[in-house]
Amino acid sequence: MSTDTAPTPRGSTRASRPSFADRWTALPRPVQILVWCAIAVFFFVLPLLNLPIVSTPDAEFGAVLATVANYALVALGLNIVLGYAGLLDLGYVGFYAIGAYTVGVFGSLHGQVNWFVLVVMAVTISTASGLLLGAPTLRVRGDYLAIVTLGFGEIIRITALNSEWLNQARGITGIPRPPSTELFGLPSLLWDGATAKVDLGEGARSVFLKFGLIDAVPYYWLSLIVIIVVIFADKLLQASRVGRAWEATREDEEAAELNGVPTFRFKLLAFAMGAFVGGLSGALYASRIGAINPDSFMIQLSMMFLAAVVIGGQGNRWGAIAGGVVVAYLPERFREFADFRIVVFGLLLLLLANFRPQGLLPPRRARRARRADEATTRLEGTEEGARA
Repeated sequence: MSTDTAPTPRGSTRASRPSFADRWTALPRPVQILVWCAIAVFFFVLPLLNLPIVSTPDAEFGAVLATVANYALVALGLNIVLGYAGLLDLGYVGFYAIGAYTVGVFGSLHGQVNWFVLVVMAVTISTASGLLLGAPTLRVRGDYLAIVTLGFGEIIRITALNSEWLNQARGITGIPRPPSTELFGLPSLLWDGATAKVDLGEGARSVFLKFGLIDAVPYYWLSLIVIIVVIFADKLLQASRVGRAWEATREDEEAAELNGVPTFRFKLLAFAMGAFVGGLSGALYASRIGAINPDSFMIQLSMMFLAAVVIGGQGNRWGAIAGGVVVAYLPERFREFADFRIVVFGLLLLLLANFRPQGLLPPRRARRARRADEATTRLEGTEEGARA
């Protein structure tokens, strides 16, 4: 008696291989912690390594990394709104500007408030503005919400441009920096081809928690610490009941309502959380630059923030960070082509839409959907083989 065996469909061996996420999850917990610690240490010492391929020859590497960290933090906040809750916010730069102007107004223009109090005020006012904007507007959906948020971003900039109390187009200077504490200094490396040596020259050391005008590396370290804290909070939120409610609202709002999810309340919470992170990143930006004006918060900046999340992968915190790095780092690394960066981003988005529509690092739900499609394809191939 012979038994017919269905032929194995082509590509099934490859599809059955465990993914990187599966292999990572299978690692022991101590090994995962050790790997994360090693990655964190690498990024902390990155501005001191001055790696020839990674460093920016036409710009100060520490300042570029500080800008990259700021974009990554903004992308994490916008990812909550766009990636988790599915709310298209085209005016996210408004929250960024509110945080920056709060630090400037109460720290320099109309007061001398302590820097830590300034940061608390910035995130409080930006969160309140998110609630005030979201309460009347989150009942609309899709394109209408995008238009409303786009108008919000421009209203904030135009208000700063025309308000004498905000110093109009002159902007604000003398914004206070974080309080400095000289704990220890670290020298950087100098490269001669493939040979590295320690730079012991004057001013070559970056002092931890010494926030001055020349060295931007301490601001990068501060932003990196804030990013780590935000990632932990983001992970806890996504794994909680709030994260599941956001996912249900994003996938099908009407079905979520029918299943007892108060979608408006959770959308408002997502807006507030996104505004919180946006205001925090704006406060850090203003403290590092020391001077702001309305032209610092053009609507094009909001498009760059949105591009970071879309390029990285909506709904994936690591994708949002990767998108922020791409958007902020590449124009500085290839500064001679900076005038064509909008064209480059357009081409990049076009390529992503065709070859990787879920972004560079798609979220877990996209990977699950892809696996389900592959399983369905294999099952159909097996059934066709059995019938043959």
